[in-house]
Amino acid sequence: MKPSTLDWVDRLNGRVGRVTSYLILGIIAITIWEVFWRYGFNRPTIWVHETSEHFFAIFFLLGGAYTLSQGGHVRVDVLLLRLSARRRILMELFSSLFFFLFTGLLLWQGIEMGWESVAMLERSQSPWGPYIFHVILMVPVAAFLMLLQGAAIFIRNLGKLREGTAK
Repeated sequence: MKPSTLDWVDRLNGRVGRVTSYLILGIIAITIWEVFWRYGFNRPTIWVHETSEHFFAIFFLLGGAYTLSQGGHVRVDVLLLRLSARRRILMELFSSLFFFLFTGLLLWQGIEMGWESVAMLERSQSPWGPYIFHVILMVPVAAFLMLLQGAAIFIRNLGKLREGTAK
């Protein structure tokens, strides 16, 4: 990938992350709605809890690639901090193989789950019973975005290793 392509991946995941972050405002708004109706008029809603779960699931899934681009995922740095920059990059390249394996499996299984969910127009088992295939479809979308971002990071690390900037 060219540097411009790598930057495009960063921008894409940055935009997805920023847009997705607004789902939290949606969760806040509908929760306030629920509190108002439940305690103000003793008229609880049937849809707010499940809708907020759907919003959060989408937020969580689509925010993963953005978090990866910002280096925000949890990792154990105790050993990495003691290594030279070159060895640190080698460790990151090695651990990327596990990332690609896991995320590739997530993409593959997510596509299968999403396909089945859309084919049957899957609904929730709750009394409200909303469609949930749109939430399930976010699993392969999120896995694809994570793979793109992981590939961008991997290629940048390879470049650092080849340039010898990691000494």
